[in-house]
Amino acid sequence: MTAKPDLAALTALRGIAAWYVVLYHIRTSSADLLPPFLLDIFAKGYLAVDFFFLLSGFVIWLSYRDRIAENGIAAIPGFLARRFARIYPLHFVILCGAMVFALVLAATGRSSPEAYPWQELPLHLLLIQNWGFTTALSWNDPAWSISVEMAAYLLFPLIALGTDWRAISTPILLALIGLFALALHSFFVAMDAPILDANITQTGLLRCLIQFTIGTILCALWLRWRDRAIAMAALSAAGGIAVGALALTGVIAETLAVPLAFSGLLLTAALTATMPRNPLAARPLHYLGEISYATYLAHFLLFVLFKLLFVDDSGQIGAGGLAGFLVLTFIVSALLYHLVERPAQRTLNKQFEKLFARKPQTA
Repeated sequence: MTAKPDLAALTALRGIAAWYVVLYHIRTSSADLLPPFLLDIFAKGYLAVDFFFLLSGFVIWLSYRDRIAENGIAAIPGFLARRFARIYPLHFVILCGAMVFALVLAATGRSSPEAYPWQELPLHLLLIQNWGFTTALSWNDPAWSISVEMAAYLLFPLIALGTDWRAISTPILLALIGLFALALHSFFVAMDAPILDANITQTGLLRCLIQFTIGTILCALWLRWRDRAIAMAALSAAGGIAVGALALTGVIAETLAVPLAFSGLLLTAALTATMPRNPLAARPLHYLGEISYATYLAHFLLFVLFKLLFVDDSGQIGAGGLAGFLVLTFIVSALLYHLVERPAQRTLNKQFEKLFARKPQTA
């Protein structure tokens, strides 16, 4: 099996997207500080999650499709185990932190039962809280997307065993991307949801599964086009920019335009990833991408605590408070990455490898 290409630019984009979500969640507490145009930009930070879904499908296809296709059903437990080791330990640690925080709030008379419903905790522990079982985000709100990612991992073996996108012609693949995007848009219309952030507990699962699937197709296109990187990147960028511009002017609905525009962005980034002097290959940006999962999963509860300790009844933070929270988020993200996420992932992967390496004992 050939080595997986090092697409550092995609890692950097993951970091940028994670910080876009951070800015989305803190924007209302910075309304007195930031100019209106920035607030408008940050108000669309929820769309970064859609980029995550596309990127996840892209990377998972690149890393695991051939392994599963070559080894069949026998490869599925190992795939799922490695994905569990990747996403669950940090989720569990932060969820435990949320439980402690909820208990402290209750003990001090500041409990928030709607934000920390104990009866729904088993769903969060099982990472199925956003599979249509709940009506509101709770505990650690950003974890909803991790829940639906778990569903995408269960879907992926069916995609990998069912088809090889590389065997399908480019026009058909492009048509499939368009059809999947149209299907997602139609679903949101049927749900009376005008934006991708609407009614997350009921729309988030399909939002992830469809865009994850589009991401797998994008990876197949990248594998086909990477020898013509410059020309195809230009076409992808042009397509993404055109769709994005139409969305900004209201010609195309967000629920249709965003998956298509982000598909162009992702393909462009992948096709140009190995080009010399790529700014997205810079080490600081790459590091932000490395710790982005910790940033994404930890920042929400961290901001709740930060506001409780340092923000007055106005709900607004000054420049110093904003800078302090951003620095704090970076530090906590780095600590969680190095002390929890990576060590736990390595340990679990080693244990899973030992488990799957065992052979049945003969009588």
